[in-house]
Amino acid sequence: MGETITVTGERADLLAALGKARHFLRFTARDLTDEQAGQRTTVSELCIGGLIKHVASVERNWVVFILEGPSVMPDFTAMTEEDFAQRAAEFQMQPGETLEGVLDEYEEVARRTDEVVATLPDLGAAHPLPKAPWNPPGEEWSARRVILHIVAETAQHAGHADILREALDGSKTMG
Repeated sequence: MGETITVTGERADLLAALGKARHFLRFTARDLTDEQAGQRTTVSELCIGGLIKHVASVERNWVVFILEGPSVMPDFTAMTEEDFAQRAAEFQMQPGETLEGVLDEYEEVARRTDEVVATLPDLGAAHPLPKAPWNPPGEEWSARRVILHIVAETAQHAGHADILREALDGSKTMG
């Protein structure tokens, strides 16, 4: 069994913000069937299960970036159409996937992220960003900045999921 780590100060604040965003994202999936979790309810390709899969994948990749640097991230400037198609599938529930499985995977990713945030020696340690059309060449992000990005991405997608859920059955995350 893992030992409990007491987290205070900045790290506690970062984890609280991330925990709240995660809660709202997961809450949009409450009481859904696998079919509903994979259903598109707007003109976009997005579905609630796919958003949760995407957020888990992004969080996992950024945590590996914190630990190992940009070499573990894809070079978005060299991606093929097939690479982008694979990435787009991340936003959809695939045959055989279940909402329970997606949520379990997200929970495991969250556990690992929380562990890294709690134990990382220096939140200021930085790496150059991976190659991507949206990343300025040579820009670096600290672990702190990456964590803030994960919080923002999770919160943004929780809002998307809330819209999808409301379109699905009228349920709302807040209000």
